[in-house]
Amino acid sequence: MERLNAAEIPGGALLLVDTAPIIYQLEAHPRHAARFEPLFARHAGGEIVLAITTVTLAEVLTGPLKAGEGALAQRCAAVLESWRVVELDAGIARTAARLRARYSLKLPDAVQLASALAINAHALVTHDRDFAGVRGIRVLA
Repeated sequence: MERLNAAEIPGGALLLVDTAPIIYQLEAHPRHAARFEPLFARHAGGEIVLAITTVTLAEVLTGPLKAGEGALAQRCAAVLESWRVVELDAGIARTAARLRARYSLKLPDAVQLASALAINAHALVTHDRDFAGVRGIRVLA
């Protein structure tokens, strides 16, 4: 895993963003939001492209829905669905199974990684240390 430096990401790069960085940003996490802010700013400026998985969409929406904040969940969904959304299909599922077996990842993490590989992402952006041993794709945290 490499430390995220948004300024070093080439223009036009496609990155798959795991759930935690999005939640940190939405909740203005006092410790972690600042690390990911430059990434989201570059995306907002049209410099890079961000993608999410359907797993991330479900995970991000769970918090607002659990809190009874349906309108917030709808706003979050609208923003996230304007990004590239990678659907979980049979090919990604098979790759996720291989990655789970190889790296002992949890299923959601294996789906994130398989999805990043499927779209030829420049990198997977996460805050999850479970990706530390992963090879074959850049993992930025």
